[in-house]
Amino acid sequence: MKGLGKIARAVQAFGRGLSSGPKPATTGIGLALGGGFARGIAHIGVIKVLEEENIPIQFVAGTSVGALIGAAYCSGLNGKELEEVARRVRFKHFASWTFSRYGFASNQRMIGFLNRILKVKTFEELRIPLAVIATDFSSGDGTVFCKGPLVDPVRASCAYPGMFLPVKIDGKLLVDGMLAHTVPSVPLRQMGATRVLAVNLRGRWANGDGPRHVFEVIGQCFAIAQEMNSSQWKRAADLVIEPDVHSFKYDDFERTSEMIQAGEVVTRAALPEIKKWLRSETRTEKVAIARPAPLPAD
Repeated sequence: MKGLGKIARAVQAFGRGLSSGPKPATTGIGLALGGGFARGIAHIGVIKVLEEENIPIQFVAGTSVGALIGAAYCSGLNGKELEEVARRVRFKHFASWTFSRYGFASNQRMIGFLNRILKVKTFEELRIPLAVIATDFSSGDGTVFCKGPLVDPVRASCAYPGMFLPVKIDGKLLVDGMLAHTVPSVPLRQMGATRVLAVNLRGRWANGDGPRHVFEVIGQCFAIAQEMNSSQWKRAADLVIEPDVHSFKYDDFERTSEMIQAGEVVTRAALPEIKKWLRSETRTEKVAIARPAPLPAD
């Protein structure tokens, strides 16, 4: 009987070791989607490759067009569905010209556009946790939205200064998130991501012949400033990928296929490094599970 008691205590201790011992470390991969107006269509190519390779994305953070695509993806659209939307969309679907001291256009039309494409209406309903980044126009601080209605935070994140009017939420005037977080890798860390894949749509808005109009003047100035202040978000990223979007203009919506391909090419090149994260997770889990509690003494 004494021997049976010892065996019973050993089984109980082994069970406790599995349930309350060291937890397996997990790789929470976060996807940080930067801004770039129409160039953001390249993000869809990134998502398509990650889906094809069964890379699990557990967190998403988006700035500007990255917020729009991130919201659509986290709401339930897959890469193919995102591509179908991108092929149809044009500037007129989410912007209308206006006269205001705040800008030349309103993105009020985005309300209808987002309501048509999003499969849910609030952050809480998303299938993947999402952070949408905007910038407080008065203080310059980044504003991170993770709860409540989706549409207005996405609109605010896309309110490019000088082009679009600011969006007011809770009494604050908000503009494009690129001013605070060009690529939102820092908010992803704050969400709990242990690995951050950052997608930077680096490029110049004006070619050697000079800008075509005032929007390219503004865009070029932002591109220069953001490149000079990129160290913080890059330090928070484990891997930065940069689709080749240099040849695309801010309104090149008709070149959807080429921009998606640019995202696919750079992501496929990064797959060996990304897959190392998954292999590392698997090894850690095996080690953690293989440690039973010691047998109790008599």
